[in-house]
Amino acid sequence: MENQFALLDEYIDDLPEKKGALIATLHKAQEIFGYLPVEVQDYVAEKLEIPASKVYGVVTFYSFFTMRKKGKFRINVCMGTACFVKGAQDIWDEFKTQLAIKPGGVTEDGLFSVDALRCIGACGLAPVATVNGKYYGRLVKGDVKKIIEEYKGGELV
Repeated sequence: MENQFALLDEYIDDLPEKKGALIATLHKAQEIFGYLPVEVQDYVAEKLEIPASKVYGVVTFYSFFTMRKKGKFRINVCMGTACFVKGAQDIWDEFKTQLAIKPGGVTEDGLFSVDALRCIGACGLAPVATVNGKYYGRLVKGDVKKIIEEYKGGELV
C-alpha cells in the first residue's frame, strides 16, 4: 500500500492547484487503489487540506466512487426504466447466480464483482450490462454465462 500512497502523492504534488481538485484526485485514488476506503479518503483530505467530511460527502454522493473493494472485472447491470422493463432484473439475478455472490460482493477468486446502476444511457440497447466499461446490450439470460466465460478464460484483461 505504501507504493500506492506514493503514486497518489506524486499525482497530488503535480497538481497546479489543489483547490477544486477533489473529484479528479478521488478518481486518481480510485484508479490506484481500486476503491476508496476511509484511510484513503482521510489521506486525500489531509493532502488537499480540506475536511474529511467533505471528501466522504463527495465519495458517497457520486455513484462512480466506491468504498468497497471490487473484482478485477467490475460488472454493472443497468436497472434504469428501459432496461428494467426489458428484463434487467433477470440479467441481474443470473449474474448473481452464476457467480454465487451477493450484490456488491466479490467472488472468492477476486475476479468479479456485480453492481446495479440506475441508468447508463444506452436505453436503445436495453437491457444492458458493462464489464470494466465494455457494453453488452440486448441481453438475455443465456448471454450471462458467455460474458463470464469470456473474462474467466483470460481473453480480456
